[in-house]
Amino acid sequence: MVFDLDLIKKLYAGLPAKVDSARKLTGTPLTLAEKILYAHLYEPAAKAYTRGKDYVDFAPDRVAMQDATAQMALLQFMTCGRDQVAVPSTVHCDHLIQAKTGAVEDLKNALNVNKEVYDFLSSISNKYGIGFWKAGAGIIHQVVIENYAFPGGMMIGTDSHTPNAGGLGMVAIGVGGADAVDVMAGLAWELKMPKLIGVKLTGKLSGWASAKDVILKVAGILTVKGGTGAIVEYFGEGADSLSATGKGTICNMGAEIGATCSLFAYDEKMADYLRATGRSEVADLANGVREHLRPDEAVYANPEKYYDQLIEIDLNTLEPHVNGPFTPDLAWPISKFAEAVRANNWPERLEVALIGSCTNSSYEDISRSASLAEQAIAKKLKAKAEFTITPGSELVRHTIEKDGFLKTFDQIGGVVLANACGPCIGQWARHIDDPNRKNSIITSFNRNFAKRNDGLASTHAFVASPEIVTAFAIAGDLTFNPLTDTLKNEEGKDVKLDEPTGVELPPKGFSVDDPGYQAPAADGSSVQVIVSPESQRLQLLAPFAAWEGTDLKGLRLLIKAKGKCTTDHISMAGPWLKFRGHLDNISNNMLIGAVNFYNDKTDTVKNELTGEYGPVPATQRAYKAAGIGTVVVGDENYGEGSSREHAAMEPRHLGVRAIIVRSFARIHETNLKKQGMLALTFNDKADYDKIQEDDVIDLNGLTTFAPGSQITMVLTHKDGSKDNVILNHTYNDQQIEWFKAGGALNVIRAQFAKK
Repeated sequence: MVFDLDLIKKLYAGLPAKVDSARKLTGTPLTLAEKILYAHLYEPAAKAYTRGKDYVDFAPDRVAMQDATAQMALLQFMTCGRDQVAVPSTVHCDHLIQAKTGAVEDLKNALNVNKEVYDFLSSISNKYGIGFWKAGAGIIHQVVIENYAFPGGMMIGTDSHTPNAGGLGMVAIGVGGADAVDVMAGLAWELKMPKLIGVKLTGKLSGWASAKDVILKVAGILTVKGGTGAIVEYFGEGADSLSATGKGTICNMGAEIGATCSLFAYDEKMADYLRATGRSEVADLANGVREHLRPDEAVYANPEKYYDQLIEIDLNTLEPHVNGPFTPDLAWPISKFAEAVRANNWPERLEVALIGSCTNSSYEDISRSASLAEQAIAKKLKAKAEFTITPGSELVRHTIEKDGFLKTFDQIGGVVLANACGPCIGQWARHIDDPNRKNSIITSFNRNFAKRNDGLASTHAFVASPEIVTAFAIAGDLTFNPLTDTLKNEEGKDVKLDEPTGVELPPKGFSVDDPGYQAPAADGSSVQVIVSPESQRLQLLAPFAAWEGTDLKGLRLLIKAKGKCTTDHISMAGPWLKFRGHLDNISNNMLIGAVNFYNDKTDTVKNELTGEYGPVPATQRAYKAAGIGTVVVGDENYGEGSSREHAAMEPRHLGVRAIIVRSFARIHETNLKKQGMLALTFNDKADYDKIQEDDVIDLNGLTTFAPGSQITMVLTHKDGSKDNVILNHTYNDQQIEWFKAGGALNVIRAQFAKK
């Protein structure tokens, strides 16, 4: 089945004229990102937009939602007044399947445990015209690239790794659920015009190096916030040499550098993948407008003139990398990794190696890893670490089983998990004798924040390519370098692993019995959405209260978060995923992972009403019951990581009035604005140090809140002294209306009520 064919035909038919118009507006040759962005304006532009400055209204082609975030997004959509979604939209059940014993049993358990959530998502999708991918169908990003992504398109998705679709030349951006509601309701979607980072790839990968190593190196160069507010565009002959799924891997993990998205230009590798996945018509259409699906020749000739930043990487000399622990931008070439392990006293013994996930579960990834497993069998080696394989979709799983790869993994001790996120997001029954013992794992995933994969602060998680992870699984030792070192086999002989081999696409083609897709009802007017009033997992939403029209006085400090505070720290995943559709219940995990500046502990803050220390959510509930508003103070890149809007909705629900930080990650800042929260930054970052635990806080300047204005925070300290702190914001006129109305959804509801 080819989805969205009429939409693609219409877009391509109008693309040449829109690109020509954009060239005239800007007066310069265009990058690919600019062509796609200007071709997806909600209204025709009267002027060129300034990168990093102008807010722009866009009209994305589609929306994708995973089950954990779809619950809250669709609960919000239910209240906006539309009978059907305005653009093609899908829901993918991939986050709620816990990996315990193996694919078959784990999926069976998930269908039972999550029945009411799946029933809700199935029924609400059926009602509003949304495509529904059942549990077991696969991970959202793999299913999207196999079925929906197309060159030159634009989509948003309620998951930070939505940019995976950039592997097929699509501007695909991770957002919160409220943004998805805008687009599904047919409204404009607002984004600050991104800056552009160009990455020129020369040469060609060989040996142990893979596409994953490109983004691992880029992460080391740009750091976790170096891509914030920017689209990363890869180009050059090296880019054209990469497979479409290899390109997808690079775009997927671009979320770890804070990038708005990443993308590659249309080429033969993309056409090959489209044809292999049953979309020859799309490849033929793309070939007809090929010049508009690549940067202009002048951009290739002088890239430094057209990108805000330029990076060059020679694939001929690129080493395999291992990144970590605790952050995805701590990049180590494999030749220096063993030395780093020893120097930093990281646990050398590898306990678990995991391959797959939305980042690295393509046929090419699995085939290269399987080639190492085949070598291990021939050379009488077995995995010395626990070894798991997570296929990205049922299409991939069925095909690699047919081609014998799963049997190969089984012979060296590998365990195949369900086609789901599983251990990548902490949905995993970790086997460990002492959870407090320092230990090491390595994955082919994208994130490795503390506690991310297994909830254990003691776990040192490293990220690498699937083939490097497989080699480490066989060795069981992080000081092993597969490029140079030997291993003792079962006969006591020293053997060396040869370079991995693999193929981009299955020689006998992809095949699948049941891909797991449910088309929506042609007329959903009579479909009933299934939500039990007694449910502990689903809760219908009530609108948030509008701003009271005054400055905010007498606020207290809930927590001053120290250091890295990601959305995993603000709203953990793992066992909390089951409450993603119940705002009040999931609010019991609010900020429980954040480190309190004043005692270096998590989930322990001072309650100024009692003088006692206790859990963050319970303390905030006490303030709310007493009618006292609070603020949360944070450090740099606050809200880094997942797009989960629960990290913004929970503080809003429990009565936090403002989040004040040194800097924000893009998606989280937008999520806060959408929920009617104040997202403010220190004008002088050193003022973070002025916040004291017992402060009484006033926020002045809200009655004159306007684009470019500043807010004054008055800190009254326990000794009676005061500090005035200047705060900045990035709100535009529309976003200020969201704040005044109590949230963007209240504005949308009012608009539809007038129609």
